[in-house]
Formats: sequence, C-alpha cells, structure tokens
Amino acid sequence: MIKFLDLQATNKVYRAELKDAFERVLDSGWYIMGTELQQFEQAFAGYCGTKHAIGVANGLDALILIIRAYKELGIFNDGDEIIVPANTYIASILAISANGLIPILVEPDIVTYNIDPTLIESFITGRTVAILPVHLYGQLCDIKSINVIASKYKLKVIEDCAQAHGATDPNGTRAGNFGDAAGFSFYPGKNLGALGDGGAITTNNDELATTIKALLNYGSHIKYENKFKGVNSRLDELQAALLLVKLKNLDADTQIKRDIANYYLDEIRNPKILLPTVLYPEAHVWHLFVIRTKDREHLQNYLSKNNVQTVIHYPVPPHKQEAYKELNRLNFPISEKVHFEVLSLPLSTVLTWEEVKTVVQLLNSY
Repeated sequence: MIKFLDLQATNKVYRAELKDAFERVLDSGWYIMGTELQQFEQAFAGYCGTKHAIGVANGLDALILIIRAYKELGIFNDGDEIIVPANTYIASILAISANGLIPILVEPDIVTYNIDPTLIESFITGRTVAILPVHLYGQLCDIKSINVIASKYKLKVIEDCAQAHGATDPNGTRAGNFGDAAGFSFYPGKNLGALGDGGAITTNNDELATTIKALLNYGSHIKYENKFKGVNSRLDELQAALLLVKLKNLDADTQIKRDIANYYLDEIRNPKILLPTVLYPEAHVWHLFVIRTKDREHLQNYLSKNNVQTVIHYPVPPHKQEAYKELNRLNFPISEKVHFEVLSLPLSTVLTWEEVKTVVQLLNSY
C-alpha cells in the first residue's frame, strides 16, 4: 500500500535527534514554559521573520486567542463580523464563533481555492473588523490584494497558516508575517508537525503578544496575578524541543515535497483530472496535493484497489455542517463544487520515486 502519509517513517528520519531532545527535556525536570519553549519561539519567530512567536496548545487555540486578545484590547466586540473563506476547514470558522463574533463566508477563487479578493469588499459592513484568509493546502492567498482592502477599511488581517509553514512571496516574506497576526498548527501531519498537538501565534505587535501570553496562561502575566479570565493553552517543553529539531530541516523537507509535486504536475496527463494551479513556486509548500475530478468516489475506489491511499480534504463544507445549522440555508456553489470534487494524493518526504511514478501511471491509466 502506498500510504497517503506515513508518519512513522517520516519521524524515523529524525529518530536519534528526537530521542536526544526527549531525554534532554526528561532530564531537565522542567516540562512547562521553560527554556525549550523559549528557544523554539525565538527560532520560529526568526524563521517567519516576525518579532514574536508564541507557542500554544494547538492551531485552533492560536486563532481563538488572537481574536480573544483583540476583544480584551477593546478592538473587537461581540457581534462583530470577520470575513473568512467558505471552503476552509471548520477550525477557521470555529475560532470566530467561539469568541462571540460572526463568520462571514466568502467564496474561493476556483483556480487557487483560496479566498477570492474580488468578492471581499461586497461583504464588508459597518460590523466588519477583520479578514481571516486561509493559505489553503499550503499555497499563499493573494495576500497583497487582501491587505490593500484591509487598509482601505481599517480591518485587521489574521492569517490562518495552519497549512503554509514556510510559504513565501516573491520578496521572500513568509506566511505569518503578512497580517496583524497569524495562527499556525503543528498537528502531526502538518509540514512542521509535532508528536501530538501544538500551535503558535506570530505577530509584530507587542501589546497583542503580551495580551496573548497572559490569556494562554490562565490570564496571568505574573504568577498568581490574573489580569484576564484566561485559559490553559500552552505548548509544552517536550513538543517545543521536538519541533525545534524538525524546524531546522523544514526547508529541505519542503523542497522534497516540491520536487514530487512538480513531477505530478508534469507527468499526470489525464483530461478527467484537474491538477492544482501554482501561482509561483515559492508560494506553495504543498501541505496537500489536491486534484479535482467529477467522479471522485470512483477514482478513489480505483486507486484504493490498486493500493494507493488517498484522502478527501474536506468532504462536507462548513456551511453544510450540523454545527452551523444557521448557515445551512446559504448557497456557495463554488465551495460546494470544490468540496464535492477534491481528492488529495500521497505526498510526503518519505515517498519513494517508484511510488510516485506508480501513482502517476495509475492516474494516467484511469
């Protein structure tokens, strides 16, 4: 079986370094908010080019805490609106509603699957306070156009970088350093994945960073003094140490995925299969290689019978989920088309070229 993602093999590459990191944390006797976290936050901020990187428990918490901090600072209020792509993973939307704000869904560009900037202005109202673009599948949004709109209407830009670690624009600016703040996920299957849950927030705003650091630690900026009604959302020492090992190799790992993706793009030649569009090479870090086909179930079954594992990201759009019954009546034909046709192919740093070529041959024979 050609696995969609073999995490055991992926992490085995770093086994010795990961074991050293584990033993270092174990022997330190300090497991929460210590030197490992400090070192990782410094390294990740440096990697993203931001002033601050703040480790949190997971990617959803990263987005929740950004919005919550803006509420504590009096910039956002209950009932305010945040514009978000309609075809994103539900976490992007959950972060908004979890804070008592209203998600305003906007269709994606059918070519890139990222939010369509040409549609955003028509959804801006007097209650709009932010745009939350998602760099879906690992490719940067048209963030320049989004920032122009945000500046015009004095809106915050909160990047969802859960799938885009290391993606850059032509000037070398990385995901996480385009907006006012950004949320990252280190879920094990991400391009930079922990051995458990984890996340981070990046920002260049000192006041926002200080507020978030208190909120994630029970609302405490000084031990036993609580300025806010906070939560417990801390990236622990062990995950920070493990992530630091993998961060050093992130760009090299990304290049492996780009090489495989480029081979797919060059060699898959079946008119029944629509390949992804790449705006420019540096913009895409290939968290996922997503194709579209009108008969997805048949293609997925065909590949499965030929020992190729695929995954659907994501089968049900957020506005059709039971959790958002209030949105079920809305109609987003482009998002629905994407959700009903997409299929993610195997793409990882441990795929062999023989496996890659087998996937291509099977698709071309379909």
